[in-house]
Amino acid sequence: MAWTVLVLSGVLEAGWATALSRSEGLSRLWPSVAFFVLLALSMGGLAWALKTLPVGTAYAVWVGVGATLTVVYSMATGAEAATPLKIVCVLMVIGGIVGLKLAA
Repeated sequence: MAWTVLVLSGVLEAGWATALSRSEGLSRLWPSVAFFVLLALSMGGLAWALKTLPVGTAYAVWVGVGATLTVVYSMATGAEAATPLKIVCVLMVIGGIVGLKLAA
């Protein structure tokens, strides 16, 4: 259960990172509200998962999931170029996340 909560918290991390970008420096109301709500939920899930998971592995997985989804979303929306090198690097991050889960 802790792994599921951790991965979902990583998904929420991608959400708050995107909302933060869209808030334009916290100057737009609804993206700012979304940022704070998603941030609180994401951190809460991470904190809950850390009750049973080792901090180093859990934090790396949380950040890796959030970073991967944020980059993929940016590439899918055209906000960021999807170059072959970036795609390979994202795949390496995913491989690292899977490796950390298997090693745990």
